[in-house]
Amino acid sequence: MDKALVSPRVWQRILDIRNGAGCACCGKWTAAERAALDIYAPLARRDMGPVTIGQIGQSLDGRVATVAGDARDISGPDGLKHLHRLRAICDAVVIGVRTALHDSPRLTVRLCEGGNPARVVIDPRGRLPNDARVFADDGARRIVLQHGDTARPDGVEVIRLPAVAEGSMSPRQILRALQGTGLNTVLIEGGGITVAWFFQAGLLTRLHVAVAPLLIGGGPQGFHTPNPVAQLSDAMRPDTRVFDIGSDILFDCGLGPAQDIISAPWHGLARQMR
Repeated sequence: MDKALVSPRVWQRILDIRNGAGCACCGKWTAAERAALDIYAPLARRDMGPVTIGQIGQSLDGRVATVAGDARDISGPDGLKHLHRLRAICDAVVIGVRTALHDSPRLTVRLCEGGNPARVVIDPRGRLPNDARVFADDGARRIVLQHGDTARPDGVEVIRLPAVAEGSMSPRQILRALQGTGLNTVLIEGGGITVAWFFQAGLLTRLHVAVAPLLIGGGPQGFHTPNPVAQLSDAMRPDTRVFDIGSDILFDCGLGPAQDIISAPWHGLARQMR
């Protein structure tokens, strides 16, 4: 397991990569700084085509909240910083309507330097009230995916998609719609059901699971697929890297054919930057 240190110069390099003005193949770095670059630099690239990242913050016993629904401090301080860094390097952050209703998240970048991503809510039936914090007009794009004609505040983009099973939406159609608006690097932040939904559809490039050292004893699971395997021999065993990010341990899992983003050469991109 590698210790990762996101020093100011490392994060500036990540932002440069995010903005098409840098690469990770040059420079002198400590081992811990190099580990941090290994986590974030591939995801910040914009020369690899669409990338979809799932993120889960959970306890040692796999919970994302208490039985009463308290999820506020499920991640340690470094786990929260990791989440904000992912927001800063992605074009859009996606949540389901349950998370928007229950947690009232802002989905902004506050614990690191970087711009706010587009905020996307999957709300098939139009249940989210228009005064929800994700709809706050702060200059970031705000998008809601829904079936019907629920009116939304000025400036909120509405993408209408057809209903599929039980009134839900197709994850593949969601990603295609977002990519059609120029949002190609997408963070599926929550909740766990939504992350599992995209995983089950085979659409995640990488899955980040940040584990905090606490035991809850009950409450919702961080990851629960609708079609779990019956035999361990059938379970997915992703190409996984493990990092000590401080208060939490990060499992960085490669999924599907796009997982080679981590090992893709930088030389072509480096030439573009000259």
